[in-house]
Amino acid sequence: MISKREKVFNYTFLTLLAVGVLFPVVWILGVAVSPDIAGTLDLGHMQWSNFTEAWREAGFTEYLKSSVIITGTAVSISTVLAVLSGYAFGVLGVVGEKVLFPVLLFGIMIPMEAIIVPLYYDFQAQGLTDTYQGIILAHVGTGVSFGAFWMRAAFRAVPVSIGESAQMDGANSWTMLWRVYLPIARPAILTFVLLSFMWTWNDYFLSLILVSDPAHQPMTLGLGAFSGRYLVHVNLLAAAAVLICLPVVILYLFFQRQFIRGMLSGAVKG
Repeated sequence: MISKREKVFNYTFLTLLAVGVLFPVVWILGVAVSPDIAGTLDLGHMQWSNFTEAWREAGFTEYLKSSVIITGTAVSISTVLAVLSGYAFGVLGVVGEKVLFPVLLFGIMIPMEAIIVPLYYDFQAQGLTDTYQGIILAHVGTGVSFGAFWMRAAFRAVPVSIGESAQMDGANSWTMLWRVYLPIARPAILTFVLLSFMWTWNDYFLSLILVSDPAHQPMTLGLGAFSGRYLVHVNLLAAAAVLICLPVVILYLFFQRQFIRGMLSGAVKG
């Protein structure tokens, strides 16, 4: 059993850790509603109009359209490919799996900085730079390795006896996927969707290299352009940053139980 001293130490450490993590978040939120453009915290005269002014001045309406198109399409395609590849590697078995799966995992191990230059020139040669198709393809390509790894682990956590029972009842591979494995792996799928959404929505580096046309740039690049024009207006910059983070926070709060279940799936047997 844990002694009282260990409990006190654990709770003290976790409290300090939580304060260290939450303090910058609370500070940004406070600055976002402060009237002082220099970034001084002033909660006595909160100015909620900073959000509307930041949205208008940054032109986030057009950037939002691009972010929704890029993120929605990339996450949808990545999720379908993750489920199918995870099912193939984790349940059906693939010819040459011991070679193909490690090769697929190179997508996780190789950093984006190592491939971004040849990727840019390849996309430029194919006319995919400054297009939705190009940036979506890049996001799908960079996320499919993790998706296959994640869903393979989720499907392998399902007891083999369940799949065997479905086969004995006459279920084919597609029926087993839709009727057996997908309902059981739902928390893992939702977790992957949230992670993929977060990575795609918050992406800056990949979009900066592949998309220079403002008509196709996501909100993160819009924030970068806005910060260049309003560098001294720290309160508006903070408000704009909060607006960009809001969709991710809302989705996490809405699906947090499923997210936690998905992260823990397979960690405990029984």
